[in-house]
Amino acid sequence: MPSQTVSVSSPADDASDLHVGTRNRVARSILANGPSTAVDLGKRLKMTPAGVRRHLDALLAENLVEARQQRTYGQRGRGRPAKVFALTDRGRGVFYQAYDQLAVDALKFLADSVGNEAVEAFARRRVAELADRFRERLDGVPADERPALLAKLLTEEGYAATLRESGLAPAAGGQLCQHHCPVAHVAEQFPQLCEAETEAFAELLGTHVQRLATIAHGDGVCTTFIPMTSATGTSKSTEASGGNAS
Repeated sequence: MPSQTVSVSSPADDASDLHVGTRNRVARSILANGPSTAVDLGKRLKMTPAGVRRHLDALLAENLVEARQQRTYGQRGRGRPAKVFALTDRGRGVFYQAYDQLAVDALKFLADSVGNEAVEAFARRRVAELADRFRERLDGVPADERPALLAKLLTEEGYAATLRESGLAPAAGGQLCQHHCPVAHVAEQFPQLCEAETEAFAELLGTHVQRLATIAHGDGVCTTFIPMTSATGTSKSTEASGGNAS
């Protein structure tokens, strides 16, 4: 994905390249790691809480990020959910190529001319090419190690993926999180792309998986639940992080 700079209008005393560059780092950190609290951003970027909030305020004012309550899946501890900051559609658009509308128009033409079955076939063909490359790396790897390797491979393809433990037995497992989706705007209108990807994950991991959330449907991250038998093999916490997708 090409490197771009988040362009925001700022007060005159805050318009230096340093401020713009730091603001870009804040936005990219949210892109790579998903919805984040100000505390998390400060730790990752080694910034003070006041510094992080100043840049978040500017991004909020430009409608590049939005504040929301942190979403949890499964059991949640006591207390009020923390406020997290997520990229808006406009914010994500800064990092996207400008081919979304062309892809949407092409798939609409395909659906109108041939039928939805053709769109589904296209979605499966698109994912199959990626899955074939992954399969070469996953073959021979123990089942309990495949989710972490899959997260790594997805990150290499630009999806900024992580794997983390989620829930308690018997519903324990791992959450495969993709913090970036290069086709999110297209998948919003054609969910067949997401469905084909989920099917490919199940085939590659050799187990049923469940898609919990998608960026295309307005969530901050694409999240796929993988049962414990394939995700971790134990109750020990595991996380594989790929970092920034750029």
